[in-house]
Amino acid sequence: MSTRTQPTFVLVHGAFANSFSFAPLQAELGLLGHRSAAVDLPGHGFGATYSRAYQAPQDLEGLAAAPGAIKGVTLADNAAHLIGVLERAKANGPVVLVSHSRGGVTATAAANARPDLIDRIVYVSAWCPVALDVGAYYAEPEMASVDSASLVLAAAGDPAALGLLRVNFRTADPRALDAFRTAFLADGTDEEFLTFLNTFQPDENLDAGTSADRARADTWGRIPKTYVRLADDMSMPLALQDRLIREGDALTPDNPYDVRTLPGSHLKWLVDPAPAARLLGELAAGLG
Repeated sequence: MSTRTQPTFVLVHGAFANSFSFAPLQAELGLLGHRSAAVDLPGHGFGATYSRAYQAPQDLEGLAAAPGAIKGVTLADNAAHLIGVLERAKANGPVVLVSHSRGGVTATAAANARPDLIDRIVYVSAWCPVALDVGAYYAEPEMASVDSASLVLAAAGDPAALGLLRVNFRTADPRALDAFRTAFLADGTDEEFLTFLNTFQPDENLDAGTSADRARADTWGRIPKTYVRLADDMSMPLALQDRLIREGDALTPDNPYDVRTLPGSHLKWLVDPAPAARLLGELAAGLG
């Protein structure tokens, strides 16, 4: 297969994450002969803000007040950035767009705007809102098992005043750490959990989209799509993942999701990426 026909996996991270979390998956994809590009959305990766107050010993008052570069970043900004990446990737062959968690909102917005740039879209336990806005799903029965209150134990600062969401992922509060582990990596070791937690950045933007950013049948709905269910995900429960699949299928009954399932928690597929890499390789077969 020539490099001009080889598919490129474009990988989009979730909230508080960045391209760094995809490094083990990219290594596995590379060893299987696949090309990939991990995206840092605006204000993420080396564009993130890490204040001195976040370092040890921490200055919690300073952390709560420090400005952050991601203030004012919108979903439209994220989608525009991703579209720029997709344009560059598409110039070299087929594109498989892979999103995780909140990254699905950005992937959906980009697919609504530029379906011509995407040969397959893959959601890995990711948001693809159809019937409701993202925030509204949290009040639905499918999210009843998520202890949202415990996840804000490490919140820092007032989002309205800061213009962003801030979480102190370097906290030593055992209640907060237990809540994070339960939500994200209950099936990992302590070392794996703390290592991954230290790849998170403290700030995230506030804009998760509106009804205008939900999946659209006339554009998003034309793209072949896969939903990879994470069977033991506690932050996006299987019931919610299945609801998103049902809603997407109802929107485009002639182009339903190809549904796959991987065992493990919200982050396990990134900590132990070989099964996910093999699955993605299967999805890319025939695109070259």
